[in-house]
Order: sequence, then structure tokens, then C-alpha cells
Amino acid sequence: MQKKYLIIYHDLVKKIQTNVWPTSTMLPSENELRSMYNTSRETIRKSLNLLAQNGYIQKVRGKGSVVIGINKLDFPVSGIVSFRELANQLELHAKTYVIALNHSYPDLMIREKLSIPSKQKVWEVVRTREIADEKVILDKDYFNDAWVPTLTKDICEDSIYSYLENDCNLSISFAHKEIVVEEPTKEDQELLDLEGFSNVVVIRSSVYLEDATLFQYTESRHRPDKFRFVDFARRIKGEN
Repeated sequence: MQKKYLIIYHDLVKKIQTNVWPTSTMLPSENELRSMYNTSRETIRKSLNLLAQNGYIQKVRGKGSVVIGINKLDFPVSGIVSFRELANQLELHAKTYVIALNHSYPDLMIREKLSIPSKQKVWEVVRTREIADEKVILDKDYFNDAWVPTLTKDICEDSIYSYLENDCNLSISFAHKEIVVEEPTKEDQELLDLEGFSNVVVIRSSVYLEDATLFQYTESRHRPDKFRFVDFARRIKGEN
């Protein structure tokens, strides 16, 4: 016999999918759901936790649970795709805003991330990405200026990768990535539209050229309701 919290979960999913509770609306409170399904608060919480894990709702601190679009944007984890390329592929109405563009000596953390000496300058680029009139991504990029001699605001608003590959003749090859969920920083809250969201998805990437030279470190911070991070994996059969 199926456990009660699963029965409730499937009924809630059905109601969300049939627009009983459309995207961006609040679910009834835990007390209301408890009365609706004649069950305990613990059972309701199990059902809501499963809804959150599977991307149907976002728990908003102090407010309840908001229904989020299950048709999230697929963000490729394993590939190296510029935001402009992704926006074009998904036909998004998107804009990029350059918040900062600096050419300077980096702090210790960035020097270690890029494996560079203290006298090596880097380009620091901070950009927000707007989709459907909401700022949902904060990108912080650091480029070793030995490989990236110059950057302009126009280049950064368009596509840095296009400039590097077509004008600088760099062959961008692979990246090491780390994906974590963190509480928003003060900077996140100032630069992104995060009202009601208590976490961000952070992708930290070290990007290499074709000859295995590390030339870029990136921290990309995403509002959690807009993206589904996807990958393709193939099992390679080993010897027993």
C-alpha cells in the first residue's frame, strides 16, 4: 500500500499540472493542507519536501510554498556554453548588464584559483543576466591578462567567448566545475531579484585552453527557480 505522504504528493502534483495552483501562486498553508487531507503536519511536510526536491515548489521563508515553473531552462553542466549562445539556443528574451570591469592585481583567492604570481594582472568582469525582466544570474569572471590582453564593456555585454575565439584566436577546451547551493550573499541580494528566495545555485569553473593552460576562473550564481542543471553521462564498462 502506498504511503499517505506519497498519495498526497501525487495529488498535489496533479493539481499543479492542471493549474489548480498555477505558477507563481502560493500553495495553501500547512494547516490548510492538513485539514484538506485529514492528516498530520509531519505527513504534509514530507509531501512538500518531495515537491521541492522535484522542482514543483520553492519554499519561501516566512511566506509558505510558491509554485514554480516545472518547465525550467536546461543549463548544460558538462558543456562550456556562453550565456549568449544559451540564450540564442533557448530563444530567451535576455539582457546582460556589466556591473564592473577592472584590470588589476587580484587578491590571494583569485591568484590561487588561476595559479598566477602576485605581479600578474587579471581582468575582473561582473555581470548580471536578465531573463524575462528579472535578474536571475550573477556572473563573476576572472581572466589571466597574459591570454586576454584587453576587454571592453561592449565585448562584455555581447560575448567574451566570441571575442576570445574569433579575435584573439584562443581555443577554449575544457573546464573543471563545482556546483553547490549557498545562502545569498549581500552582493547577490543587491544585484539579483531574490525576494523570497533563501538560496542560490553556484557554479564555480576553472576553464582551460586546448594546451591545458588555465586562463579563466568563473563564479556563476543562479536564482534556483529558473534553471535545471543537466548532464549526459555514459557508463564505460570495466573489466571484472
